[in-house]
Amino acid sequence: MPCVADWLNCPLSIVQGIFVQNNPDPEWEGKVTEYFREKLKENNATNWVPSLNDVPLHYLKPNSLVKFRCMIQDMFDPEFYMNIYETVDTHTKSRVTHFGKYRDLAECGPHQEIDLNPTKVVTAERQTFYCVPVPGESAWVKEAYSSVSQARVCPSTSYTPSRHKRSYEEDEDMELHPSKQREQHLGNIADIHGSGEPKRLETEASATRQMISLNCSPPLDLNFPLPGEKGPACLVKMYRNWDNFKVNDVLEVYGILSVDPVLNILNNEDRENSSSPVDSMDCMDTVEEQRVHSPPASLVPRIHVILAQKLQHINPLLPACLNEEESRSFVSSFMSELSPVRAELLGFLTHAFLGDSLAAEYLILHLISTVYARRDVLPLGKFTINLSGCPRNSVFTEHIYRIIQQLVPASYRLQMTIENMNCLQLKPHKDYTANRLVSGVLQLASNTSLVIDETLLEQGQLDTRGVHNVTALGHLITWQKVDYDFSYHQMEFPCNINVLITSEGRSLLPSDCQVHLQPQLIPPNMEEHMNSLLTAVLPSILNKFRIYLSLLRLLDYSISDEVTKAVEDDFVEMRKNDPESITADDLHRTLLIARFLSLSAGQTTLSRERWLRAKQLEALRKARLQQQKSVNGNEL
Repeated sequence: MPCVADWLNCPLSIVQGIFVQNNPDPEWEGKVTEYFREKLKENNATNWVPSLNDVPLHYLKPNSLVKFRCMIQDMFDPEFYMNIYETVDTHTKSRVTHFGKYRDLAECGPHQEIDLNPTKVVTAERQTFYCVPVPGESAWVKEAYSSVSQARVCPSTSYTPSRHKRSYEEDEDMELHPSKQREQHLGNIADIHGSGEPKRLETEASATRQMISLNCSPPLDLNFPLPGEKGPACLVKMYRNWDNFKVNDVLEVYGILSVDPVLNILNNEDRENSSSPVDSMDCMDTVEEQRVHSPPASLVPRIHVILAQKLQHINPLLPACLNEEESRSFVSSFMSELSPVRAELLGFLTHAFLGDSLAAEYLILHLISTVYARRDVLPLGKFTINLSGCPRNSVFTEHIYRIIQQLVPASYRLQMTIENMNCLQLKPHKDYTANRLVSGVLQLASNTSLVIDETLLEQGQLDTRGVHNVTALGHLITWQKVDYDFSYHQMEFPCNINVLITSEGRSLLPSDCQVHLQPQLIPPNMEEHMNSLLTAVLPSILNKFRIYLSLLRLLDYSISDEVTKAVEDDFVEMRKNDPESITADDLHRTLLIARFLSLSAGQTTLSRERWLRAKQLEALRKARLQQQKSVNGNEL
């Protein structure tokens, strides 16, 4: 079992040792990465590393090793830094060589000066990503990651005892009153500079608050894509292979935490200096850009990355990488009990849909769907369902979303009201003044479940933004792309988002498949019925549902030449029998349903049995729509 050793608490001392041993050999940087990679392989050592997702920032030791599970929200311009430099003692004239990697500030002791002679300084480049917690990450995901953590953390010793007691008690109050939160952060800065004199600290914090209130600086927008999101945003500084990562990728990074309060002072001085006309000629950055790109470290900490990996998924119940030997045994073990899990999940969702097993069957297929390839502009594997026949202005759709939230790792419910369409910013756009990408609701991680609730839509007028938002939703559903607005042009960003539309009649938005709900029972108390569903299911069974849905998305799938020929012949026969209603779209949809039916049963190839079952499901679905059309002439 790894102890809380230097590599965890003081990683920079480890880097220093490797640097001293290997300098001037440039391979020292690779040896640092290899050292930490090997350490993290030992006896679940990753669980000993504190996570910014779980631990409050003031409980983390500056310059310690931390990890962060995040999505890249924006990518800043690369920056140059002093990788290797020398300091000169002003008294003895002795020289010491330092490394600047994994640091925000150059190391320079008393009576020392940095030799800025170009021949003595080796510069290098690093890439800064602005990262946020995964948008819409489910509470059960956060709890599961947190529960396996064995990190030993305690409040920073630079905080006064009175603050220790208040740290968690005031969390909820801080969230409800942002002004208090800003005051608390200002207090943090004062505490870091303090010398254990509570009275002086209080005076300094009070004076700082007065300065801020006079300055009327607006609170920093952390640029989360979804409203109401919580958690830290970080500036993630990458030193190698940053070309492998792009905006909206989900990463897990291990690196050195930098929250040096000196950064705040330097940034404030830069802003003050840039306000004068002379200095503004030397510095091309606007005040807004400096504020966004160099925010207070107490609000947006820095992580200097040693190791980073792109995550296949964020389900903590699954192995991180399914290609490893240990993971294969986990997969084969789970696949052996797949059939009963599927049956239980179908029963669970049937109860949620008030006895409608057909709707439950289609929802399972929807939840395991994923874009597996793109042919030209066509995304293959997307399966947007329009669940029509939902009660209007009812708690039903809200509870359906709550159930989906309990099953998938990340989700969001978009209430499609006239007000939301006219007010929300769905598409991200570029702010050229601050030189940043301003997030929008549709900036989501891959495999996020987006539930669009159309039952709340009333009559009203869409303004220009509303029309653009509805168009953006249609574009997302049809092409699995979101157009980011760069003012002078639109840039398409491919995505992989599972969209479920709940509506009373047929949706205004496009979909791949419309399933009309036919409840077999109407409970006297819908709220009670839905709540009892979630309380009745055992946590162990719920976890099996979660593994089932995440795992099946990651499986490979193929169709043999023999089955392909049989499907083609069958489709030709179907066209002969009913040339009016059977189209190429029907073939594509039925093949898609057959694919997900096969995967839902743990089969990675298509069999004739699954093809016939797919045709049967489609026949039932279409018959239900025809029946509804005869009742309502405008329905289908």
